[in-house]
Amino acid sequence: MRLKRITALFVSMITAVSLLAGCGGVDKDKTVATLNGEPVKLGVANFAVRLQQANADDFYRQLFGDTVWTSDMYQSGTTMEESFKEDAITSIQEMYTLQLHMGDYGISVSDEEKAAITAAAETFMSDNSQDAIEALGATKEIIEEYLTLTTIQSKMRDAIVAGADTEVSDEEAKTSSYSYVAFSESSMTGVVGVDSTESTENAEDAATAVKEKAEEFAEAIKTESLEDAAEAYGYNVNTATFTQDGEGTDEDLFAAIKDLKEGETTGAVETENGYFVARIDSELDEEATENTRQTIISARQDDFYEETLEGFKESDEWKLDEKVWKTVSFDNLFTTVEESTETVEATENATELQ
Repeated sequence: MRLKRITALFVSMITAVSLLAGCGGVDKDKTVATLNGEPVKLGVANFAVRLQQANADDFYRQLFGDTVWTSDMYQSGTTMEESFKEDAITSIQEMYTLQLHMGDYGISVSDEEKAAITAAAETFMSDNSQDAIEALGATKEIIEEYLTLTTIQSKMRDAIVAGADTEVSDEEAKTSSYSYVAFSESSMTGVVGVDSTESTENAEDAATAVKEKAEEFAEAIKTESLEDAAEAYGYNVNTATFTQDGEGTDEDLFAAIKDLKEGETTGAVETENGYFVARIDSELDEEATENTRQTIISARQDDFYEETLEGFKESDEWKLDEKVWKTVSFDNLFTTVEESTETVEATENATELQ
C-alpha cells in the first residue's frame, strides 16, 4: 500500500496514509473540543495528528523500534503516543485560536488561496486509495479546513511579529571574534605523557603538566604568532566569537578576553574545562555582529508571537473532551519511500504502510 505526500507552495505539507486491514477509524463528526462554545470537530484534529505521526514514524522507529508509540521511552509516565497527542491537540487549539482572532489583524484567505486549497484537497483525494483516505479519516472538506487553518496560522504569525521590537543597537549586537588553543588532559594525551587514571598523584601531575604547557605556549606567542607557535608545538587553533553578555562563552575565558583589543592575547586562562590561550582577532566582527542582530530580532519575534498567542488563549475558553480525543490512536505504522514527480503546485512522495 502506498502513501502520497503533497506539499503545496503556500501551505504546510499534508500526507495521506494507508489503513491496515481490520483497523477502525474515528467518528469524524464528533466534537473533540469547543472554543468559546463553538465546536471543533474530531475529523480535523485526527487528520492533523495522524499526519504528524506518519511524518515522524521513520525517525522514531529507527531509534526505538516498532513499539515506539506504546512505550514510555523517556520514563515520563506517559507513552510516546500520549505525549505526541498532547502536543498535537495544543497545536490544534492554537490554530483555531488564531483563526478566531484573524479579524483583529485584517487577515483573510484570498479567492486565489481558496482555489489552491481546493485543488490540493482534490488532488489528494484522487491520488490516494480508499485505504489511504480512511487511514487519516480524510475527506475533501477536512483537508480544506486543515489547509485553511495552516494558511491562516502562517499569515497570523507574520502579522503578529510585525509588531515586535526589531530595533537592536550596535552595542547590543556587537560581536567579537577570537582564536584560541585549548589545553586539557584529554587534548594533551601523548604530549603530557601522564595517565591521570593511574592514581591521584598522577592525576595531580597531569593537571600540573597541562598548566605548564599552557603557560609555556602563552609565553611563546609573545614573540611569534599564535598560528606559528601552534604549528611548532603541534597544537590545534580554533576560532570562535563572543557577544557582549558572554552568553555561550566559558565564564572565566570571557572575563579574560572581553576587554582585550584587537591582536592582544591572554595568558594561560584556567577554567573548569582546562586552560585556554586566546587572541582577539576582531573587536567588532561585522558579519558575526549582523548574525547576532538577526538572532536577537528572531528571538524577540518568537517571544512576542508566543506572548500574544498566550494572551489570546487566556481570554478564550477552550474545553477538550478527553474521552473523544482518546479514541484517536496510532494503530498503524508508516515508512516513507521517495518518488519523484514533476508538478507546478505540489511535490509528491510515496509512502508504504507496514
